[in-house]
Amino acid sequence: MASRRPMLATSDRLLLVKRVRQMNWSVKRAAESAGVSRMTVYKWLHRFDAEGPAGLADRSSRPVNSPRRTPADQVAAVLELRRRCWGPHRIGPALGIPRSTVYAILRREGESRLPR
Repeated sequence: MASRRPMLATSDRLLLVKRVRQMNWSVKRAAESAGVSRMTVYKWLHRFDAEGPAGLADRSSRPVNSPRRTPADQVAAVLELRRRCWGPHRIGPALGIPRSTVYAILRREGESRLPR
């Protein structure tokens, strides 16, 4: 998900790049006019140079991969035991995983509450 309220809209970022590249504004002056830091201006300049106008679009902050995520077979085992009405304090030791991990899996899968 992109930032809920980015400091600059895509059109503002493009204007910032044009001011520095075409109108010969200094980075400091462009940063002050846009209300951002010089490092932010350099970030947008580098992205524009590398990717063109598409590089100025908002990006997701979601990681590309999650190498430490719980394996799918382990998640399935937790959910199977949960359907037998086992609680996290019993599931964790049975599968050899921490209770906190069991809680996280159940919450993520929408199984955190047992039916009455």
